[in-house]
Amino acid sequence: MFTGIVEEVGRVRSVETLETGRRFAIEAGALLEGAREGDSIAIDGVCTTVVGLPSGAFVVEAIGTTLSRTTLGTFQPGRRVNLERSMRLGDRLGGHLVQGHVDAVGRVSALAREGEHVLLDVALPEVVAEVTVLHGSIAMNGVSLTVNRLLPGDVAQVALIPYTWEHTDLSDLRVGDALNLEGDMLGRFVAQLVKRGVASGVQAGDR
Repeated sequence: MFTGIVEEVGRVRSVETLETGRRFAIEAGALLEGAREGDSIAIDGVCTTVVGLPSGAFVVEAIGTTLSRTTLGTFQPGRRVNLERSMRLGDRLGGHLVQGHVDAVGRVSALAREGEHVLLDVALPEVVAEVTVLHGSIAMNGVSLTVNRLLPGDVAQVALIPYTWEHTDLSDLRVGDALNLEGDMLGRFVAQLVKRGVASGVQAGDR
């Protein structure tokens, strides 16, 4: 489990193709202090397991399913990535509960400056749109954000404060770029319960 508060921005050192997936070496700094094989680290919002710790980096592997459902399949050496270690029991929850299980890949539809903020519009696939509400939470590339506006065509707008813009890889995005999306966990649970209720014929208010 994660919070969506990025600890640091790392960089892809190398990408190795495996028989059924890929192996990535990710350069990092302070995040490596105390790191051990088996630890969970979110890379652009994707929960991964550390399988190696070469000097100044950590290594993870991703299977074909993960590569096809996230942006990891497009990673190339030199790319900047958001990094966050998994929560420890008792940690402050600075953002919102993020599982690191990407629901879908969205696309940037617009970027605009408004004063000191950057407004980021992202087209949401249906699986994310159905659990996204105004002023609710959404994770984009692993960053916990609040939905600022909901626009026609299943587009969610978030407002990025200067700190977030400067300390995450969201500042690398351009219109048309893909990014990992994870809908609000509570919203997913509610949507699933409603679907089950409809399927079983239960109506709202039934007891």
